[in-house]
Amino acid sequence: MDITRSGSQPSAKGPAEWFTGSVRIDSPFQRSSPARVGGAIVTFEPAARTAWHTHPLGQTLIVTAGCGRVQRDGGPVEEIRSGDVVWVAPGEKHWHGASPTTAMTHIAIAEALDGKAVDWMEHVTDEQYQARSKAE
Repeated sequence: MDITRSGSQPSAKGPAEWFTGSVRIDSPFQRSSPARVGGAIVTFEPAARTAWHTHPLGQTLIVTAGCGRVQRDGGPVEEIRSGDVVWVAPGEKHWHGASPTTAMTHIAIAEALDGKAVDWMEHVTDEQYQARSKAE
């Protein structure tokens, strides 16, 4: 058994290669083989978001605070709020982040396949991100 105490790990800034805007990553957890699970608590400031990406074995997002957005390739931009749980299917191209005016925090959990849990792609454009407000 391993207990990681709250506050025992420093926060990290979300890398610009994978995120747009201000993103903080706290308490990431990774386990060594044979376990495959890993994850983090991710806080997106207003309008911050991930780049497009996929996960070989899927991803679960548990929204713990605020209001955000998620979109799968070819689908509508969906609003997500505290208490929502999002399942992203294996290989499904998607992005997620905060709403334009409200921060959002979620726990992100994914399993690795052959040591890899995510494949990062191009950034979400402002036009793609704003698609929801055009439809409203």
